[in-house]
Amino acid sequence: MTHIKICGLTTEESLRSAAENGADFIGLVFYPPSPRAVMTDQAAALAKTIRHIPASARPQLTGLFVNADDALIADVLNHVPLDLLQLHGDEPPQRCRDVRTQFDLPVMKAIPVATQDDLKHLAAYQDACDWILFDTKSGNSAEKGGTGQCFDWALLSDIRHTTPWMLAGGLNRDNITDALQRLSPDAVDVSSGVEEQRGVKNSAMIKEFIETVRQSD
Repeated sequence: MTHIKICGLTTEESLRSAAENGADFIGLVFYPPSPRAVMTDQAAALAKTIRHIPASARPQLTGLFVNADDALIADVLNHVPLDLLQLHGDEPPQRCRDVRTQFDLPVMKAIPVATQDDLKHLAAYQDACDWILFDTKSGNSAEKGGTGQCFDWALLSDIRHTTPWMLAGGLNRDNITDALQRLSPDAVDVSSGVEEQRGVKNSAMIKEFIETVRQSD
């Protein structure tokens, strides 16, 4: 079964929709330039909305960080019970290892993809992380994910994956079935594809996306 991550949630309504419709991961963004960013106290309040879900069925709470230092990650973890740390910046493999060791949590590294050259260091990351996420590389260096654009999926066709991996970048209810049939990823990640406007999630679109993935499994 393909795992599903709904990323960039900012409201109790959208988080509850993701959790109650069967998302496996819920992503909170701790990167202020993003329109989907949340403050630590806001994230702590959001996390409380899924406490009633039994641990065995509760989505893994994922924190997205961009080139964050230990102090920022530690401050978030002091308030928000994250299950997974997503590194979405320019972190080298050794930084991924260090974060995993320092905080004793699994780490997912995002790899921005536009050309084959963007995948040349993939092997080193696969050895350093628990998850790899392939996302669309933006032309804007400050924009980290959530572009609403797909990259060329054919770039992944010959990769030998030694680490569980997640597909992101422009996924939505209209293209997700094709993506699953072509690539068979371990998980998929959606953000802008379930938004009614930039940064604003739509609960009905979240439900429909999850249902479409489940029907395709």
